[in-house]
Amino acid sequence: MALPRTLEPEVMDTEEEARDYDAMDHAQVNTRFCDDLLATRAHTRLGRALDVGTGTARIPIELCRRHAGAEVVGIDLAGHMLALGERNVAQAGLQGRIRLARVDAKATRWAGASFDAVLSNSIVHHIPQPQRVLAEMWRLVHPAGLLFVRDLERPVEAPRVVALVEAYAPLPDAPPPVRAMHQRQRALFEASLHAALTVDEVRAMVVPLGIPAQAVQTTSDRHWTLACVKP
Repeated sequence: MALPRTLEPEVMDTEEEARDYDAMDHAQVNTRFCDDLLATRAHTRLGRALDVGTGTARIPIELCRRHAGAEVVGIDLAGHMLALGERNVAQAGLQGRIRLARVDAKATRWAGASFDAVLSNSIVHHIPQPQRVLAEMWRLVHPAGLLFVRDLERPVEAPRVVALVEAYAPLPDAPPPVRAMHQRQRALFEASLHAALTVDEVRAMVVPLGIPAQAVQTTSDRHWTLACVKP
């Protein structure tokens, strides 16, 4: 039997969770996300972008460093994440190009077609009813703009979860406080894999929005990506 989806909390909003998340080494994943986003938007304009589930703002910072014309609004419901994000933005000297706000991604209240690009990395699996946030993101994309969403893909079987956790969240031989932090990070990654969607589930949610099924593809051993230019 296929591995069922097991929900995790929609919002991680304690100081410890925010610190642990920001301390994770996301550099390779964020770099690939921005590389793929910028390659995909070759036929469209980046301009004003919305980052949904921005966390501690690492992706907006990376994107603005790579693309001189980018201006990013990053939204999240986690106040402690956003507080660390404001610090990271200031340290990067990007306050004039990145703005962070505490906004519910399922109901943003912006007018439709407000952004040239809407992007999101690893927020969809946190949402109990993810079709709501996918619909809202699509609504906000300007015609000829880009929707670019990436998240974890739920494995078919439990042994694959174990293998991915061992591969990407190994426990280091380190002092107890450091090892404890890695244990928490490891548990978060495992829970996220159980909470993630399959490609078929995502396709079933986006096709009624007018997004082609083939816009959703498996793009790594643990991720799916939705990339679509709005007609």
